[in-house]
Amino acid sequence: MHLIYLPQTAQQAQAVQQWFALNTDDYALVLEEQAETPTARELRKRPELCLIYDEQGLWLAANGMKMQPDWVGQLQRLYRAGIRNELLARACLISSTANIIDATAGLGHDALLLAWLGASVTMVERHPILAALLMDAKAQAIRFSDERLHHAVNRMTVVFAKSEAYLVDHAIHSAVDVVYLDPMFPKAATDKKQPLVKKEMQILQHLLSIPRHSDVDIDWGDALLPLAMNVAKRVVVKRPRLAEPLAGIEPAHRWLGDACRFDGYFQHHLSNDLIPVIDHE
Repeated sequence: MHLIYLPQTAQQAQAVQQWFALNTDDYALVLEEQAETPTARELRKRPELCLIYDEQGLWLAANGMKMQPDWVGQLQRLYRAGIRNELLARACLISSTANIIDATAGLGHDALLLAWLGASVTMVERHPILAALLMDAKAQAIRFSDERLHHAVNRMTVVFAKSEAYLVDHAIHSAVDVVYLDPMFPKAATDKKQPLVKKEMQILQHLLSIPRHSDVDIDWGDALLPLAMNVAKRVVVKRPRLAEPLAGIEPAHRWLGDACRFDGYFQHHLSNDLIPVIDHE
């Protein structure tokens, strides 16, 4: 896999290459210097995935598109966010002492929101490319001149690990207030008539569909829910509004939004026979 970099970002690109060499055998990065960031037309000539490191940080590119976890770009939303008007914050019972594991970190936008509202969040990501993107997103956010953003990202930790193993370890060694799960949405929950998903999701779908070693194959996250229940008193799962519950386990509570919902599981309400409570936005 190629990592395209500009002359002024050579040091950062080499650091990314070294991180991959130390942490995974799935990708061997080949450094490729260019004078300028590739254009969309130039990227369309590359059928394979590639990484780009320019003045704005680390990008993943495919099919003429590129994306990164743009945490700085979330600021407009973050400044409007509050515990009362964010379903996720209400579902996770956010407080300044909340300790949360986001076991399916993805691009880290939900974790950033939780940290912005005061929680300490550990983001667990099993895919090496996504983990590298998250680490660089945190570095870019720290360099940005916004004090409140600095406070938020300093409450965020990126862990490159399999979520299953991480949750098993934490069930033994530490206490967590909330485990948050946002697994890939099942295809059956997707309306075929809906518009094409935004470019970030197109690139992620392309990334995750590439066959790799079996221990990082994609699944729908069903195995994570029982493990999470052993770790935290509260487990929150993001689902499409009309999707079946994760692993077929009915939640004790639901917070409904327009397109998605958050299912809540509590240690004192683990029976599948319970009738879930619905909380409309």
